Amino acid sequence: MITLSTADINTWIASLLWPLTRILGLISAAPVFGNRSVPTTVKMALGVLLAMIIAPTVPAIPAADPMSYAGLLILAQEMLIGLAMGFTIRVVFAAVEMAGEISSLTMGLGFATFFDPNTQGRSSAISQFLALIATLAFLSVNGHLVLLSALAESFSTLPVSGLPVSGGGFKHVADWGARIFSAGMQLALPIVAALLITNVALGILTRAAPQLNLFGIGFPITLGIGFLVIVMTLPYMGTPLQRLFLQGIESARQFPRSWAARETRPPSAPVAPPQVLPKF
Repeated sequence: MITLSTADINTWIASLLWPLTRILGLISAAPVFGNRSVPTTVKMALGVLLAMIIAPTVPAIPAADPMSYAGLLILAQEMLIGLAMGFTIRVVFAAVEMAGEISSLTMGLGFATFFDPNTQGRSSAISQFLALIATLAFLSVNGHLVLLSALAESFSTLPVSGLPVSGGGFKHVADWGARIFSAGMQLALPIVAALLITNVALGILTRAAPQLNLFGIGFPITLGIGFLVIVMTLPYMGTPLQRLFLQGIESARQFPRSWAARETRPPSAPVAPPQVLPKF
């Protein structure tokens, strides 16, 4: 006769619940997986399926009741880890959307905004167009599969633990968040440079012929040149987007590693005395 104790049942529940929490955190924050157009039932089914596949390979989990105070802290910690890993990939798409916003404002197309269901706000037409291009590029290079591979690898580099975590991993995510502004400006730089030259040329033309109506001819010219530059730069956007995707996935992998390095560091490690340069 098979007998099961409460400890055995709690261990089985925890071995599936805690990995599932990290997986659902990544799915809810990562692009493509966390899109609002994807039904919640599909997200839950995908999370449970991944948890059933990954759970047998997870290292030994702490012996804690999932409904106890320690178990709830582990649950919250796993959710934060999954959200942070998904956020690192979301930063890449935020940089692309920022490039679209900068391009729209420079072209004078900032008034053409639409409701974005992902952010529950309004974004420009160019921003949504570039976001769709980035999504197709992300799927074409199998970025979603590499992201799931990094998620499965995170359970080995940063196992489920009851120890309190430090802020080293979150600092890594915050530093990576600065990539939004630099990458967004770099992607929008061709359009900004072309329209800057166009505005300088229009200024010289208006100075030479004051009878021309700058507001009448300036908007169609800047708008047309902006669309022309977008069409010309689209074939070359694959390389920078692929580089951003690789950097984002590598950042998602480095996040658990940096956190695990902070955890495994001895608390009383000796600190080397500062070296003093000799005076001459």
